[in-house]
Amino acid sequence: METLTGNPLIKALIILFFVSATTATGNAPFIIAHKKASLTRLKSGTERVSVSIDIYNQGFSTAYDASLVDNSWPQEMFGIVSGNTSKSWERLDAGGILSHSFELEAKRQGMFNGVPAVITYRVPTKASLQEAYSTPILPMDILAERPPEQKLEWRLLAQYGNQISVVSIVVLFIYLIATPSKSSPAKASKKKR
Repeated sequence: METLTGNPLIKALIILFFVSATTATGNAPFIIAHKKASLTRLKSGTERVSVSIDIYNQGFSTAYDASLVDNSWPQEMFGIVSGNTSKSWERLDAGGILSHSFELEAKRQGMFNGVPAVITYRVPTKASLQEAYSTPILPMDILAERPPEQKLEWRLLAQYGNQISVVSIVVLFIYLIATPSKSSPAKASKKKR
C-alpha cells in the first residue's frame, strides 16, 4: 500500500480526481438559509413572534426563481400581524443575500417547535427545481408565565448617580490611605542605615 501512495503517478491521479470533483460541483449555486425567531411580550399581555430568514448563495452561479415558504406556523396558534410567510425573488446572484421577515401574534399558550423553512430555486443546467432548508428554530415557550426580570432601575440611577459616585470615590480614597504600602527589601535596608 505504501508503494502505491508513494508513486508520483498515483499522487497525480488522486489530485486530478479531487480537482475535477470540486470543479464539477463548483459551478452550481449553494444556498444556505438561517431562520431566527424572537419573542416580545407586550404590555397588554400578548406576545409577538418576530421571524427573520436570511438566504445566502455561497455558490459560483446565480439561482433563478427563488421562493421561500415557511408553513411551520399553525393558524390556530398564531395570527399574522405583518408580512407574509412566503416570498419569491427572480434571482439570487452568486455571493448574494436575500432577507425576509414577518411578525406573528400568539393565540395560545404552550411549547412550539418550528420546522425549517423551504427554499426552492432553479439552476439553468438542471431541469428540476432544487430545494434547500433553513436552520430550525429552538423550541419556544409561548405565553409562558415568566418571573419579572430584575432590571437596573435607570430612574434610580439617574436620580442618585451623583451621590453614588461621590461616596465610591471617598471610600476608594480612604482605602488607599488606610492600607499600608508594601515596601521593597531594598527600601527597607536603606531605612535601617
